[in-house]
Amino acid sequence: MKRTGIAVTAFTAAAATTVAALLGPAATAAPPPPPGASEAAQHLAALTVAAEGSSTGYSRDKFPHWITQSGTCNTREVVLKRDGTNVQTDAACAAVSGTWHSPYDGATWTQASDIDIDHMVPLAEAWRSGASSWTTSRRQAFANDLSSSQLWAVTDNVNQAKGDKDPAEWTPPLSSFRCVYARSWIDVKYRYGLTVDSAEKTALNGLLGTC
Repeated sequence: MKRTGIAVTAFTAAAATTVAALLGPAATAAPPPPPGASEAAQHLAALTVAAEGSSTGYSRDKFPHWITQSGTCNTREVVLKRDGTNVQTDAACAAVSGTWHSPYDGATWTQASDIDIDHMVPLAEAWRSGASSWTTSRRQAFANDLSSSQLWAVTDNVNQAKGDKDPAEWTPPLSSFRCVYARSWIDVKYRYGLTVDSAEKTALNGLLGTC
């Protein structure tokens, strides 16, 4: 894939400071922080353990996104503005400049086209974990949720490598982010009453052990 931004592939001390700032209690350039490890462990224990359901009938179109949030700004554009630094937008609310730090891999990008907005719990994973029985309205709310740690601005090909995998199958390349990743994943599943499979639960417990 052709890159138009500037990637910082090494996770430097400066990048570590940036990510720490994003994830701190006073963070403004990140999703709302998930509960701490202790509360996350309690929420994980409360989740129903069940084998994943079928993908039959799944379509991303059943999770309408990105919806308009205000004016001409849709959910993707709101997250790009929220999670970037010095983001400038055009009259259509599209980001035309800015800097984005991907917490999954520690890379830095200067073009919005290099950034995907990742659903922490992927739409297909949610479908197999209970969302297949939801109304379209609830699926839309899930796919555009700015009030939880569901939406993250990340390096596009890292997001593509994740796909619809759960934490038993994929974790962020940046090991220092895996605690927050697990806490965020659990938070989203707990908020929406989604199930976890046994391998997923084991993996999440292991990741919480890194906190």
